[in-house]
Amino acid sequence: MKPFQSVFLLLALALAQSHDPQDPAQFSLLPEGYSVRFQAGAEEVREAWLEQGERVIPMARQLSFFGKEVWRGLLPEKVPYRIRVRTREGERTLGPFAPPASPMRALAWVGERGGYQVFPDRFLNGDPANDALALLDDEYRYNPLWRERSGPSPHLSRWDEPPSPLHCCHQYYGGDLEGLRQKLPYLKDLGVGFLYLNPIFRSGSAHGYDTHDYRQVAPRLGDEALLRRLLDQAHALGLRVLLDFVPNHTGLGFFAFQDVVAKGRASRYWDWYLVKRYPFTPGDASAYEAWWGVGSLPKLNTAKPEVRAYLLEVAEAWVRFGFDGVRVDVPEDLFQAKAFFGELKARLRALNPEAYLVGEIWRRAPDWVGEGGFDSLMNYAIGRDVVLRYAQGLHPALFGGPRALSLLAETYALYPEAASRMGFNLISSHDTSRLLSDLGGSRAKARLAWALLFALPGSPVVFQGEECGLLGEKDPLDLQRRPILWEACDGEMRAFLKGLYRLKAEESALQRGSFATYLAEGGLMAFFRGEGEDRLLLAFNNQPASTFLPLPQGTWRDLLTGALFRGQAEVPGVGALYLKRASR
Repeated sequence: MKPFQSVFLLLALALAQSHDPQDPAQFSLLPEGYSVRFQAGAEEVREAWLEQGERVIPMARQLSFFGKEVWRGLLPEKVPYRIRVRTREGERTLGPFAPPASPMRALAWVGERGGYQVFPDRFLNGDPANDALALLDDEYRYNPLWRERSGPSPHLSRWDEPPSPLHCCHQYYGGDLEGLRQKLPYLKDLGVGFLYLNPIFRSGSAHGYDTHDYRQVAPRLGDEALLRRLLDQAHALGLRVLLDFVPNHTGLGFFAFQDVVAKGRASRYWDWYLVKRYPFTPGDASAYEAWWGVGSLPKLNTAKPEVRAYLLEVAEAWVRFGFDGVRVDVPEDLFQAKAFFGELKARLRALNPEAYLVGEIWRRAPDWVGEGGFDSLMNYAIGRDVVLRYAQGLHPALFGGPRALSLLAETYALYPEAASRMGFNLISSHDTSRLLSDLGGSRAKARLAWALLFALPGSPVVFQGEECGLLGEKDPLDLQRRPILWEACDGEMRAFLKGLYRLKAEESALQRGSFATYLAEGGLMAFFRGEGEDRLLLAFNNQPASTFLPLPQGTWRDLLTGALFRGQAEVPGVGALYLKRASR
């Protein structure tokens, strides 16, 4: 090799193998130690070690994707370290590195169990006596423009009544907190570890995102005393509960907005909103800033300190009341958003060091997570962009195992391992079609999707009724929000999901184990979770014909069926295997 070629090669290697401890994706705190990772080109690195004084810790190739690799190791303590790398050309050392003062920390409880989303008005009507109270708060009372135009008005419906044109938002079925309280034993039996509740505070719609009073439970759902009983009973059953928080906009009935309507510039709350002209008619989005131009959702001026203080105090109050975490609606739409949520996290963690903070961001956005940001985003970017597309079973050249596994690996390389461990992973929700509808009614494909979602780091979150195998297209009437007809629940689908919840709660590799790529070809993909004797090998096949997966040494048992394999395992068509080394 000529001298200039040697220099060029060394420079290329220096650029290819990189580590920055200040990047949360490369240094974060897990329950079992400090995750340290570096990135390199594919097949460049043969071996790597972490070094702390006399201590030498082997690193392992964790992720392979699109010509890149991520290597990973665990440090037992937060002291300076080096990374020694062996390539075909020899060894080189990266560092020394000083660990960050406050690395992102994973909350152990988040990844230990699966979650479940509840849309209260359509879950279960436990107290019909409060149903009519919905009409007293509805937006219709505060929106003269709606009252002036012809068309349907808010109404109550029987539980089995078909959707009307107002199904999304102003057709009320009477579901309430008492119904949820009565169903807590069912959710416990299903294997749920935490609940995410859509907004439960006084509002102008069935969905609750147009808040009228952040401090009062919606009368149509119950009252504070009932909420207290609900939280206490959930906690007694081992269920944690997340609050849905809407800081970007209010409803028309919110006290500050009503004061502006009545007093104009004389209102002390005038600057809480961004009014373009006055006087105005509530509901007229041309007169004030409104979320996505929806007149019933006037946007709060969160750049104003008084507004920020009010919202922060509201979130604090409900965490103090007993909620275990907060899911935040449309966080990117706030003014000075990242500073606001950094302060929100600090204040919630001061009240409860284990409080969980989730942001509704649908795309991959690693800059929004970290010790000073969200613990997780709502991972539609995993659940719908990867898991759903893979389960659809397109031709492998379009979206088979290699593409799906590479996209998962690329995603996990972008995020801190601490954030992945706390992943809020979902395929469907109140904002999407139901999974079975997205998959053309195929229960086999739905089982494949759920099996994959439950195998990934973090917590799988199931939208209410998905365990019943329900259908529901989002367009045009948000049919995914139809009331759950519990008597029509598909017992086989429920049993399948119950089994996945159980494995999530029992297998340490699914709770805290790392994610590492293994193999992908055609419709097949496989990856590891965890280390040592508890390590699992998860395999998936999105094509109709079965295929074979070469196995590492030893005998492996499928946790889903009990079947034993050695040398290779047959992965069924549109199916999955959860493989664990058989006991000696």
